[in-house]
Amino acid sequence: MEITLDLPEDLAQRFAADKEGLSRAALEALALEGLRSAKLSTAQARRLLGFQSRYEMDLFLKAHKVYIPITVQDVARDSETAIIFTK
Repeated sequence: MEITLDLPEDLAQRFAADKEGLSRAALEALALEGLRSAKLSTAQARRLLGFQSRYEMDLFLKAHKVYIPITVQDVARDSETAIIFTK
């Protein structure tokens, strides 16, 4: 899907000066807001941004000060999964 944004020229130029450009900035903002509002899962945001690993996604989230809430049950499930893969 293609989306068009109407921005004041001076603001568009600020994003265009960045090496990633306006398109990437908009995509990242969409992913971040999707995560903050719980409209996207971390896996969906990772796919949207084209990250190959969850570690890339973790670095991206940390850089943008987005912390996904985690429960004791999440940690227990991850620990069980890690044990299965190490055997």
